[in-house]
This record gives sequence, structure tokens and C-alpha cells, in this order.
Amino acid sequence: MSTDVEALVVGGGVVGLAIAAELARRGGAPLLVEQHARVGMETSSRNSEVIHAGLYYPPGSLKARLCVEGRELLYRFAAESGVTAKQIGKLVVATSDSEVPALAALADNATRNGVDDLVLLDAAAARALEPAVSCVSAFLSPSTGIVDSHGLMLALEGHIQAYGGEIALATRAVSFTRTGEHFAVELESAGALTTLTTRALIISTGLQASTLSAELFKGTPYDPPQTLLAKGHYFTLAARAPFSRLIYPMPPPGGLGVHLTLDTAGAARFGPDVQWIAEASYDFDDPEGARRRSFERAIRRWWPDLPNDALLAGYTGIRPKISRPGEPAADFAIHGPATHGIERLVALFGIESPGLTAALAIARHVAGLIDA
Repeated sequence: MSTDVEALVVGGGVVGLAIAAELARRGGAPLLVEQHARVGMETSSRNSEVIHAGLYYPPGSLKARLCVEGRELLYRFAAESGVTAKQIGKLVVATSDSEVPALAALADNATRNGVDDLVLLDAAAARALEPAVSCVSAFLSPSTGIVDSHGLMLALEGHIQAYGGEIALATRAVSFTRTGEHFAVELESAGALTTLTTRALIISTGLQASTLSAELFKGTPYDPPQTLLAKGHYFTLAARAPFSRLIYPMPPPGGLGVHLTLDTAGAARFGPDVQWIAEASYDFDDPEGARRRSFERAIRRWWPDLPNDALLAGYTGIRPKISRPGEPAADFAIHGPATHGIERLVALFGIESPGLTAALAIARHVAGLIDA
């Protein structure tokens, strides 16, 4: 039976865009649908814009493999597509003797992931690179960088269209039905409903992935992961920061700690923290300045000269997590036919950090699952 499109990608964040671009490059002529008026308006535009080296993730995990692979693909794609990306490096710092063993363990973990360029530093060597930093030990990750995420997504849009794919904005997927050899997808746009058929279906909707895909798996043994929402706040700096690299503390459970990142123009931002929420809200919540004071205390562990009242409320982002508070961070869940039993269907869950870095590698992985 013929279908309207060969492949339908639902979700126009950076990962959905990368998947559609990869399918288009392979001749699949995909259609990407995005519920908002522009691509990347949720998780993909509300993050630190860091190109991660691959330090933190368990060896052998999808996060580790796709981060390291995706980092190289991203730098190359940015150079070829005119997207601003800068390999400025970062320092990961231990601010007390008690953190030094964990710092060494993190460096060993990174090495097992294939990160082969770390430079271990004592306090004096760290200050020689970043005079304002305070630490007892550190390591330098030279392959960490930053990217203009909006420019990246615009470039991916261009690649989708150049290779024969299409993008439908302000178009929401309402329901999915598996019928014989294809999927019927009900779409809503400008208040009107229409049904489109597709041979392959990729669900890359981030925060809504679990809810949106649930009906596809009713009556099957497969139970999709539950997506939980972890909100993160970012503060910006009223003046220019005295750092030329990113500064990261030792990571606490649930995140990477309140760290300093720089955007491609050199402006500084701090965050994110972790606030578990029941419903998506991007309000910046700082009752009586308590959050600001908490950030100041965290930052002064490694930048003691942070000026008073220098932090300004910035923005918030929400990470789609599939691990619960207090649990170790879960791996990417990229579930294809071998996992759920439905041919030509791939559903992605828990694509949080390093999803931006790994996006192009995730796209190759998903395309392989569709083609298998």
C-alpha cells in the first residue's frame, strides 16, 4: 500500500532536525512536523550550548559513544555549514582535598570513553590558565567547546530542504495508529485535522515523548519509559567574566553542578540547578532571592571574587529525564524494533545532555534502526 511520506519525524528540536537531515541525505525524503511556530523552542534553545567531550557517561553507554562520535561530527558540520562553534576547552575543578579522588576517577572514566586529550593540573597550573579560579586540583578538557545552537538548527533546516525533505511548522501530532505496513498520524494545524500515512515513524518530542507515544504500545508487552521534568535555572553576569574557558565543579547527583559557560559572543552564564517539577513551566522562580544566594555560594567555591549582586536572572530550561530523583542518570533510550517489536518505528526518550553534542550521531544511529 502506498503512503503519503516515506518517513515522518515528529519533533523539531535539534535531535529531530538532525534525524530528518540524515534521512534526507540518505534519500528518504522525510517530513518533519513541529508543534511550535519555529524549530527548537523547548529544550534545544534553553541549555548551555556546550559541545561536551564525553567525560561523565558510563563507558559503553549510548551517551558515551554518541557524545564522543557526535562531538567530532558537530565540529565538522559547523565548519562546513558556517555555524559558529569554538573549541575553547574547560577546566573541571576540585575545590577541596576530599574531591581529588573523584576528580581522578572522572578523568579515568573519560579516558575509558575515548577522551584522550585531558591534561591534569595542580592548583598553580590551573591558575596559570585561569587566574581567577580557586581549586586544589583540576584537569583541562581541550576538546570541550561551545556552539551557536540556533545557527546549528537553522543549518539543519537548510540541509533537510536541500536534500528533498520538508518541514511543517505549527503542526501538532495528535494521535498515531499502526495499520498493516504503515502508520496513520493525525495532525492538527491552524485548527484543522488531517491524517497522513507514513512508512517509517520517528518520535523525537522530548518532554512529550512518553505521553505522545503511549497509545502506540497499548496491548503490547513493551512499556515506554516515563518522562520526568527537571527544571534548571540560569543566571547571567552583569559584567564580563574573567575566564576564557568553561569552569565546571565536580558533578553532584542529578546534574553537572552550577558551572560557568560562555556563549559564542563571550557572555557568561551560570547553571543549571535541578528542580523537579510536575508540569512544564519556564517561569524563573527565585523567591526572595534564595536561588540567587544559593548560586553565589556555589560559584564562590571556585570563584571567590564573584562580585556582590553581579548575578542577573537569565532563563530556564527543562530536561526530559527518565531517571528519578536520587537515581543515577539514565542512558539515552532510543527504542527501535528490537526493543518494542514494531517495525520502522523509533521512539526517543530521555534525550537530555549531551543530546545537543550527540545530535548528529544520534541521527545516524536512528537511521540505522530504521534501515535494519
